[in-house]
Amino acid sequence: MRIHRVEIEGFGPFRSRQTIDLDAYAADGIFLISGRTGAGKSSILDAICFALYGSAPRYEDGEKRLRSDHADPEDPTEVALEFTTGGRTWRIERSPEFQRPKKRGDGLTPQKAEARMFERVDGEWIGRAARPVDVATLVDEVIGLTQQQFLQVILLAQGHFARFLLAKNDERQALLRTLFGTKRFEEYEKALDERRKEAVAQVESRSHALTAQLGEAERVAEGLVDPVDGEPPLEERIERIGRAALRARHLAESVDAAERETAQALAAAESLHTERASQREKQQRRDAARATLATLEERADEISGLRAERDAALRAEPVRGAKDAATRALAAVNAAAARLDSAAAAWDDAERPEIDDDPTALDAFVAEAQQRIGAWRPLGDIEARLDADAAALEALRADADATAARAAELEERAKALPQEQKRVQDALDAATGLAATAESLRAAVAQLEAQLAAARSIPALAEVQRQAFEALQQAKRRKDEAEEHLADLQRRRFAGMAGELAAELVDGEACAVCGSTEHPAPATRGDDAVSVDDIEVADAARVAATAAYEAANTALAAADRAHADAQKDAGGRAAEELEAELATKREELTAAEAAATEKDALAAERAALEAEAREHSARSEALVAERTQLEARIAAATETLERNRAAVAEARGAADSVGARIRSEERLVALAAAYAEAQREAARAETAAAEAAELLQAAVDEAGFAAPADALAALRDAAAREALDARVREHETALASTKATLMDLELEVLPDEPVDTAASAEAVATAKAAWSDAVKAHTAAAQRARTLEDAVERVAILHAQIADLAAEAARIRRLADTVAGRAHNSKRMKLETFVLAAELEEIVAAANIRLGEMSGERYRLQHTDALAARGAASGLGLEVMDRYTGRARPPHSLSGGETFLASLALALGLAEVVTSRAGGIRLDTLFIDEGFGSLDAETLDTAMATLDELRQGGRTVGIISHVEAMKEQIPAQLRVEQTPQGWSRVVQDIAVGAA
Repeated sequence: MRIHRVEIEGFGPFRSRQTIDLDAYAADGIFLISGRTGAGKSSILDAICFALYGSAPRYEDGEKRLRSDHADPEDPTEVALEFTTGGRTWRIERSPEFQRPKKRGDGLTPQKAEARMFERVDGEWIGRAARPVDVATLVDEVIGLTQQQFLQVILLAQGHFARFLLAKNDERQALLRTLFGTKRFEEYEKALDERRKEAVAQVESRSHALTAQLGEAERVAEGLVDPVDGEPPLEERIERIGRAALRARHLAESVDAAERETAQALAAAESLHTERASQREKQQRRDAARATLATLEERADEISGLRAERDAALRAEPVRGAKDAATRALAAVNAAAARLDSAAAAWDDAERPEIDDDPTALDAFVAEAQQRIGAWRPLGDIEARLDADAAALEALRADADATAARAAELEERAKALPQEQKRVQDALDAATGLAATAESLRAAVAQLEAQLAAARSIPALAEVQRQAFEALQQAKRRKDEAEEHLADLQRRRFAGMAGELAAELVDGEACAVCGSTEHPAPATRGDDAVSVDDIEVADAARVAATAAYEAANTALAAADRAHADAQKDAGGRAAEELEAELATKREELTAAEAAATEKDALAAERAALEAEAREHSARSEALVAERTQLEARIAAATETLERNRAAVAEARGAADSVGARIRSEERLVALAAAYAEAQREAARAETAAAEAAELLQAAVDEAGFAAPADALAALRDAAAREALDARVREHETALASTKATLMDLELEVLPDEPVDTAASAEAVATAKAAWSDAVKAHTAAAQRARTLEDAVERVAILHAQIADLAAEAARIRRLADTVAGRAHNSKRMKLETFVLAAELEEIVAAANIRLGEMSGERYRLQHTDALAARGAASGLGLEVMDRYTGRARPPHSLSGGETFLASLALALGLAEVVTSRAGGIRLDTLFIDEGFGSLDAETLDTAMATLDELRQGGRTVGIISHVEAMKEQIPAQLRVEQTPQGWSRVVQDIAVGAA
């Protein structure tokens, strides 16, 4: 992976856009990133990591303040990165989430994080992803490194460099797990442990079930086997249950024979009882049939009368219809006569012409009257519309007058338009000129506001400057006092050293100074002797006082800069002067902004007047045409109204209206038509009544009755006829059935005395009770035998299953304990740790190649799987073999420079192994941000030689350092400088001859 270009804007200390061309250092292969503390050197590496992964290593555990504090609210924050990997060139543009001003209203609103990724194809950038989640997926695909892997193999950032060397076992395991993706082995361990728990739980569950089943079986087997004392072994309990099941089966078979004997006795008793009960029932049916027959024969005369009544009603039924028809015909004659009288009276009372009363003359009158009514009806509709037509005519005349008035007003408006247009144009020109000054006034107001804010802050900053100076003086006094106190203690310590050594002398032992075993006149310690602890306490106080002095000095410098910046930003002007000028400019700006608003309104008004002038001629012509059309319509409406009035007057005659004359004529037509129809209906009713009387007499004769009255007396309704027929047939059926039943029973030989069934019933009850007891005894014995036999089978199966499960659980437990580092695993090394230990050995082998060169073959790293203290996990330990002593030592015992060399070697070895695991990624760009300042000159040269080797194969190495010697050795540099305003900028220095 080679990084070509980094663009940073509004990120960290960089306010304006900074572009870093890393390809410019390709010829040198190594370049130095330098600058003052806090200038933003490490922020360049933060920007690279943020572009790729959306976060920076220095902000992983704290507040993620990626946006520059120097950026104005409207300024953007963006990082862009161009790189090549796998033969394809990519560009990522990413912005973090931050607060920006609202587009409408006051206050801030969150700006969401954004990310885009492009690929360079044929010289053009083609979009491949447009959302942070899609960019993350594509980065993982094209780079193949996680963020942790990237920080270990490409970007060796502050705080991450020596972490791997000095980490504890568990910390190193967590980092290696992230780099090599071995979390699945921990999941294997958890899965095995879950299987172990499940296997043990199954054994326990089946054991509880076996104990419960044995207890239940032993309860059922009570009395079948002899009881035992105490708690017998499991196998003995199972054997006793088997013997009890055999005994229960024998008892069930013996009880089965007794059940069969009682069943045979019950069948014989039930057969005898059934035979006697049948004879008793037939005796009762015979006696009942004899009594029923006597009763039926006594009702013979009654049934004969009912039969005759039923037959007469059936013969008279045809007369019913003829009688009803004659009754209806007579009623129709009476009704027709009444209607005829009413119609004649109404016709006589009406005002009518003199005509004959026969139906033919009346029909002729109706026909002539209807023709007259048809001629008058259209004129009645016209009469109803006369008032509306007159009103419509008046409305047309009013419209014509209004049109004339509008034409006059339009002419007056046309005369006034030129003067109105000139007035609006003059006002628009004035407003345009005033509005043009708004932008310059707005800039002047913003500048004055910034100057005023700076001027108002000067007194407070001066006070802060004074307090910082006083604090510096106090800190200097405390530092001087601490240094003097330490020097005094050291002098007193050296002065009293003889007494301290003398206090440790022992007779017969050699003196540490002169070697003598005799001590004739040892020195004595004074009362004010100074101990080592006193020196250490004083030295710590001196260090703290010195740090406080440096901090106070830094604070004073910051206060001085802030005060000077405020005076510069205020332009040397007083706040009162700035306030007065700002008020004047604000008033002028308000007027200019109002003029801008007024300008838009005047422009709209001018456009409206121009449009009105263009439309004037067309509106005038339209009004003339409208007036001409209205006058033509008025003339036509007047002529039509006069013609309709004359026709209506003629049709009305002497009546109040045409409608009234039509209604009067319609009444006469209705009376004439009703009178003619009533005469014809009366004649038809009399003829129908005569015919109905003749049909009634014919029906009586045919039914065999002497007179209509006899036939009517014999009539019965349908319900009565059905009831008579039912009573006759019921008697006939009962008589025939009773005779048949009695004949069948008389043929059998039955005793006259009633048969006794009580004794046989009692014998059946006794036999049934004996059989029921035998069945219950057999059922209980058989159920007990089956229960015990089933229990024997289940217990045997369950016992065998428990044995198999216990063996399987033991195997799983041994495997789970071994994988989890428990029990027989003497190293207490988990499976994941074992896998990572192999990776660590490979990392150490790769690291020792460079560590041997940088340490003059004195130090070598080596992996150790020694047991950790207090039962902690082991297997991922690191120690340093010192060739000078021939003994291994912990990494924490190395000096600062030695730790740096070992960390660098280990980081480079780790990078090689991780990249080989990630598919052989080529590392064409490498950054190192860690303590070269801890190295002496010779060791620094050795480290530089090692780094120089990294350039082979076209690799580019970037180093962040303050060491002056490195500035001399590395001509290609990227300097990060702070501007007077506080933000930083990037300056690239390319070595002479680089291309």
